[in-house]
Amino acid sequence: MLKSKTFVKKTRSGGVMKVVREHYLRDDIWCGSETCTECKQDSPVLQKDVCVESNLCSYPHYLVPDTNVVLHQIDVLENPVIRNVIILQTVLQEVRHRSAPVHKRLKDIIHEKEKHFYTFTNEHHRETFIERQPGESANDRNDRAIRVAVKWYSKHLKTLESGPDGLKVVLLTNDLGNKQKAEENGMVAFKFEEYIKSLLANPELVDLLALSNDDKVTAFTDRNFIHILVLFPEHLPLSRIQVGIKSGSYLQGTFRASRDNYLEATVFVQGDGEDSTEVLIQGLQNLNRAVHQDVVAVQLLPRNQWLAPSSVVLQDDGVAKDDDVEEDEEEKLRLSAAEAARKPTGKVVGIIKRNWRPFCGMLNVSQIKESTRHLFTPADRRVPRIRIETRQASTLAGQRIMVAIDGWPKNSRYPNGHFVRSLGGAGEKETEQEVLLLEHDVPHQAFSQAVLSFLPKMPWAITPEDMAKREDLRHLTVCSVDPPGCTDIDDALHCRELENGNFEVGVHIADVSHFIRPGNALDKEAANRGTTVYLCGKRIDMVPELLSSNLCSLRSNVERLAFSCIWEINHKAEILKTRFTKSVINSKASLTYAEAQMRIDDTNKTDDITQSLRGLNKLAKILKRQRIENGALTLSSLEVRFHMDSETHDPIDLQTKELMETNSMVEEFMLLANISVAQKIYDEFSECALLRKHPAPPPSNYDVLIKAAKSKNVEIHVDSAKALADSLDGAKVESFSYFNTLLRILATRCMMQAVYFCSGMDSDFHHYGLASPIYTHFTSPIRRYSDIIVHRLLAVAIGADSTYPDLMDKHKQSALCNNLNYRHKMAQYAQRASVTFHTQLFFKSRGMLNEEGFVLFVRKNAIIVLIPKFGLEGTVFFDTKDKVSPSLVYDEEGPTLKVEQHTFHIFDRVKVTIGLDDSNIQHQKIRMALTEPSIPGVSVPAPEAEPPTKKQKLDR
Repeated sequence: MLKSKTFVKKTRSGGVMKVVREHYLRDDIWCGSETCTECKQDSPVLQKDVCVESNLCSYPHYLVPDTNVVLHQIDVLENPVIRNVIILQTVLQEVRHRSAPVHKRLKDIIHEKEKHFYTFTNEHHRETFIERQPGESANDRNDRAIRVAVKWYSKHLKTLESGPDGLKVVLLTNDLGNKQKAEENGMVAFKFEEYIKSLLANPELVDLLALSNDDKVTAFTDRNFIHILVLFPEHLPLSRIQVGIKSGSYLQGTFRASRDNYLEATVFVQGDGEDSTEVLIQGLQNLNRAVHQDVVAVQLLPRNQWLAPSSVVLQDDGVAKDDDVEEDEEEKLRLSAAEAARKPTGKVVGIIKRNWRPFCGMLNVSQIKESTRHLFTPADRRVPRIRIETRQASTLAGQRIMVAIDGWPKNSRYPNGHFVRSLGGAGEKETEQEVLLLEHDVPHQAFSQAVLSFLPKMPWAITPEDMAKREDLRHLTVCSVDPPGCTDIDDALHCRELENGNFEVGVHIADVSHFIRPGNALDKEAANRGTTVYLCGKRIDMVPELLSSNLCSLRSNVERLAFSCIWEINHKAEILKTRFTKSVINSKASLTYAEAQMRIDDTNKTDDITQSLRGLNKLAKILKRQRIENGALTLSSLEVRFHMDSETHDPIDLQTKELMETNSMVEEFMLLANISVAQKIYDEFSECALLRKHPAPPPSNYDVLIKAAKSKNVEIHVDSAKALADSLDGAKVESFSYFNTLLRILATRCMMQAVYFCSGMDSDFHHYGLASPIYTHFTSPIRRYSDIIVHRLLAVAIGADSTYPDLMDKHKQSALCNNLNYRHKMAQYAQRASVTFHTQLFFKSRGMLNEEGFVLFVRKNAIIVLIPKFGLEGTVFFDTKDKVSPSLVYDEEGPTLKVEQHTFHIFDRVKVTIGLDDSNIQHQKIRMALTEPSIPGVSVPAPEAEPPTKKQKLDR
């Protein structure tokens, strides 16, 4: 033991606690080198024969990177070329404190045996531990600790090799002061970039280099400029920002760039309850180098400078801009905004936390001959272009690549970055799917061996011990009803008439928590993934397939473990009794919605399964009516289904999903089970129940809905969910049957996101959409981790399982909910992006189609049109750059847009041609052009006929 420190610490209750800290040192810590004969080690990590050839280090050597090298150059360190690296404990600890993502990547590298990265615990080695000196900063102390460890390694290994080519230890640092001190002490030290550029056999590594602080200002500016152009205001230091936030002169929030307007963003400032606000930011200088999802400090502008969100759809056209402000476009932005109601408007004054990640996209190869400097265009339109330096431009042209941002100097219109890796050819299905998953941060790597090791051994069977703790329900006529092709069946139902004339209804849910125990690698992986992600033709499972499609899937005619919620219900669908039990079931049928519907409708069928379905359907109709009477909303969104070619897996047909009575039947009982379980776990654990709420939208959200309805002389009341539901039910327009559906689609857009939360951390439990005072998710544990936690809470509540500390910790539950909300949101976005990509594939082989649609939104220079047949939205622009713009008059109040002599309103019926615009391979999109109404200079002729499909050609 080196020394013992004793100090007094105050407790939450106001008392004091004596704390003793002891630091132990050892002299038997291995150096990790296979050349060492002094250290007693069975399996050394560092090799003697180092394969990296450097013209700086022509001798065998080990590398020791300092903390900043690891933090900023992790892309290079991950490359297979870089091997035999010593990661000091000092560096590992500092990286963990400063960047969790980089720390995880570093730990992954250390675990790769072929990389030969060795962690040396220098803080506990007798000869390498140092104490902080009086007046020495923590950073300087750590730099000194790194130098001491390098010096020790150099001495320790020096005797092992003779001659000038002996094994050496090389310190890699970009800190000039640290490098100079190391060299003064006789150590070998290089700047990281200097070392990487010396690896002549691996020039591709230079592209992976992140720019150091010394490079950032001058890297992409003209060396002939005497005066550096300043485009952006200086960011305030964090110390001034903190003082400003405390005094109220600055606001802290999340920066959200606009998809439709690259010169506009909002900053969401979190408040208590309904006190949250959004600050509008317009113009390059006010955006001030913030990137989507950064946490920023904003200063509100004087009230007379407040603006309104622009009605212009303004997208960066793909042409690289000079380092000056687009004054014409900014003026257009402001003029359009000045006509409407103003909102709090501000400017970004500083960055509190960057949310940079590697971005997917494509290289815009420079037109300057032999130039190594190019612009990279991210796939996400909300992210600015990035300047990078690469010698592989000709190879990377037409490829999807990943690029990381290194910094954004105030004299540059674009941030600077570096190449990370190539993903494959743009437009290829596998590549685009990989981009889609990476851009939405969907964990999709194969399950590790550590995770798979916790799966049950096959063959698996229910044991007598399992049966002893469960209710045997194998005799019941249980069946499942799901979409076609569903293999992860996590819910099944039964309904039977009791002797007293009432019904017994059971919802049986896969008992996933039986197989996934708290805290093991399988549990942690499922918690991180949060949800299964369903893409077109592909599923990214939350849990391994052995569970999702086999042991936990409630397939027919096999015995399965379940968690059952069973009610006694009378003929008025009133619940008389509720009970919960772990069970064993044997499903009698796995039906699709269509198959279940046909059984119900076929009067000749009277078997037990059909009778059960009819009972369920009858009760579900009553339950739904009761819910709607209580104010539950029935909204609408168009979901599409692709029919895939069995060989190419390309979409050959596209149609909106048809909903049947059986869809509603299953939904009603899942809702009922979720509500029943929510009440039970909250009654038992009022502080740590995992619940789901749906906040009521702020009144301003309904403005577009109210205006849209008013345009057809229909009044919508939004005082409560009940008032909104009643208004929507009564909203009808003669000879316009689709009007009500359009209104419900628009109402869906007004809603807030439903979120998971911990009951002990919130007081508002209400679910606005369902008009329920309490709600949770219990019914899909195969595909949602939230349901696994709810199963564990319910099991403890009924005495079927034991608890564990994290389950009863409301702070940990709340942190878990934050991750689940994030994963759920990103999964939704990924699913939509997958539909968009497959829609593009569908139209790629169809040429131009002529379809009927409805105007969903009116903008200053465009209309957004919905095509119900395909569940597709697109924008019809009227101010295209390649021809003279027609006369446009926009009225915010309507809202209406007068194009020449024709005025467009929301919900107007139009006809458009639809086709794929693939002129920009990076941002392919469905292009719509107006055919009816006919407007001179705007409308285009409809296509003569649809080109024959592959099947039609074969038929001929």
